[in-house]
Amino acid sequence: MKIMRLGDIGKEQPAVLARSAAGDEEYFSLLPLTGDVDGAFLAGGGLAKVREALEAGTLPVLEGAAGLRIGAPVVRPGAVVGIGMNYAAHAAESGSAPPEIPVVFLKPANTVTGPYDPAPVPPHSHKYDWEVELGIVIGAEASYLPSVEAAQDCIAGYVTANDFSEREYQIPGAAGQWTKGKSLPGSTPLGPWLVPSGEIDGGNLRLRSWVNGEARQDSSTAGLIFDAATLVHHCSQYMRLEPGDVIITGTPEGVALSGRFPYLRPGDVVEVEVEGLGRQRQELYRARPASAAPAKPAPQGQLQSS
Repeated sequence: MKIMRLGDIGKEQPAVLARSAAGDEEYFSLLPLTGDVDGAFLAGGGLAKVREALEAGTLPVLEGAAGLRIGAPVVRPGAVVGIGMNYAAHAAESGSAPPEIPVVFLKPANTVTGPYDPAPVPPHSHKYDWEVELGIVIGAEASYLPSVEAAQDCIAGYVTANDFSEREYQIPGAAGQWTKGKSLPGSTPLGPWLVPSGEIDGGNLRLRSWVNGEARQDSSTAGLIFDAATLVHHCSQYMRLEPGDVIITGTPEGVALSGRFPYLRPGDVVEVEVEGLGRQRQELYRARPASAAPAKPAPQGQLQSS
């Protein structure tokens, strides 16, 4: 089953895309179960309740759902945790050796956006980059977890993520200002849907990206240096992860930072996909200062292939 949030920004409603009794995929409203897909819903066994309601046939069909905007599949998280250089080939193209322990950074929660929303390029950016990533959604509080096995139990499910990064802000300088390069508005599209961890193998999913229809990345989460449960366990030793928080697990090789491809420009179209978790599509535009409203494309609502 595919957990989604549909509707205009700030007015999303919870839904699930699942097989109907007739065998076709159909949208069902989750309003009988919850007001939104948030931490309380996930921690309270919400995904199991959705499964039970689907089996019982008690969820109403959500009419007109296919025409609605698709938002991030979880309410804005309390924390978005990023993992750097978690694929050996990407570490190499970044000029670094594979890390011996996870490289961890934080992204502001207000960077999260829907999977088809237009993506702003910062006003003075010339090195804006794409990163297809597997996203982990936390389903139970994780703090000082005793083992990787315990960490696995804290994973509610997985999502497709794109970690847009401004390399000129991120890389130069002895301190390595990752926060500056990873905190830009609209730089963390999530979705289109969340798949429960028990229904998909997060350790063996194909990841791909395209720019203007040309292939860029094509890899697998089997290449993760640190897998999902290991990351949850590691992060829990340094921070308290709460239900609804998101960890984005790093990107494979094939980004502009490698020097093999040009950086993104306004007007470019970026698509990223994780097998079974859906494909995103963002049209880029040049952001303007708040006093000068940008002319941006309208969000798109239709689903892409998965």
